[in-house]
Amino acid sequence: MIERAAEGVLGLLALPVLLASGYLLLLTFLSRRLAPPPPVEPRVRFDVVVPAHDEEPGIASTVRSLLAVDYPPELRRVVVVADNCTDATADCARGAGATVLVRQDAQRRGKGYALECAFASSLSDGRADAVVVVDADSDVSQNLLRAFAARLEAGAPAIQAFYGVRNPDASWRTRLMTVALALFHLLRSLGRERLRCSTGLRGNGMCFSARVLAEVPHEAFSIVEDLEYGIRLGIAGHRVHFAAEAQVLGDMAVGGKAASVQRRRWEGGRLQMARQFGFPVLWRGVRAGDRVLVDLGLDLLVPPLAYLAAAAVAGTTASVGASWLAGRTLWPVWPWAASLASLVLYVARGWWLSGTGIRGLLGLVGAPVYLVWKLGLMMRSRGESGKAWVRTPRDGSAR
Repeated sequence: MIERAAEGVLGLLALPVLLASGYLLLLTFLSRRLAPPPPVEPRVRFDVVVPAHDEEPGIASTVRSLLAVDYPPELRRVVVVADNCTDATADCARGAGATVLVRQDAQRRGKGYALECAFASSLSDGRADAVVVVDADSDVSQNLLRAFAARLEAGAPAIQAFYGVRNPDASWRTRLMTVALALFHLLRSLGRERLRCSTGLRGNGMCFSARVLAEVPHEAFSIVEDLEYGIRLGIAGHRVHFAAEAQVLGDMAVGGKAASVQRRRWEGGRLQMARQFGFPVLWRGVRAGDRVLVDLGLDLLVPPLAYLAAAAVAGTTASVGASWLAGRTLWPVWPWAASLASLVLYVARGWWLSGTGIRGLLGLVGAPVYLVWKLGLMMRSRGESGKAWVRTPRDGSAR
């Protein structure tokens, strides 16, 4: 009786882990790169928006890099939103050639409010056909605007470029993050694009047509405003397309303290969105037969890889141990083992797509340490939320 009860409990616990890992395995099999659309003659006019909070040290370099992209100068301008800054961000951006919007509002603070201000200004000017968002600590590929223009001309309302790591060799954490972002930002986006679902928004390297911004106002002010707005676009009937051949590279936090701040904000915000939208969006998609909404709901409900891997390892170990005690192979061994194998294939494909080679592989050796760190982070961040824009230290000084 006890043996059957243990078998039933282990089998029941395996089901959600198997479904989540099966979803990731499906995207793994579909992660072959798609051919980009044919190039078009430049006609689309862009506003490239850089939301900035106390970015004096590097904002001029970012502006100059954006002004140097391969696109006719008369068809693009760089707009920096100096949001509640206490330094010379605005002056530095203006000196580098950007148009500057200075925003001071102690009550409405955060990147979401800065973007709302920039989008409203761009729509009011009526100059731009589309608005691009690039973070203040980023480098962009020369083809960024051309990749966006080709998709906009084909009717795409929203587009996301690949968002990767600019400082992959700064520490073992940044090497691991390079693989992690290849998994989340590249592999999953490639698979979802092949399914013609929404690839989601990543906060950096986003592009929106003026038409969709007017139709779906940017009323997303959570700490993960990109994720929130991507969901709202899906509910409104628009999917986010993926431009895999274009990229933005941003700095990841190097030191332990800075990385903790960054991850706690991301994970806490994503958990909040999963609670608010996960099952409602999934159910809405199922009822309407809308694969975009079904996928958005599934994507929200799949736990972070660290937690999913911890569950798969624990479940496999427990089912093997129970089988040993029972003197026979209990059936839950197979779904648990299948989940673990799926995650191994998923990570292996992400490492391959990351292009990090042996260094990335060695970085994965630190994954168990990272797993323990993230589980502890999850416990410490329970109930945390917020909208404040806190600039994360990027130079490794916060350790």
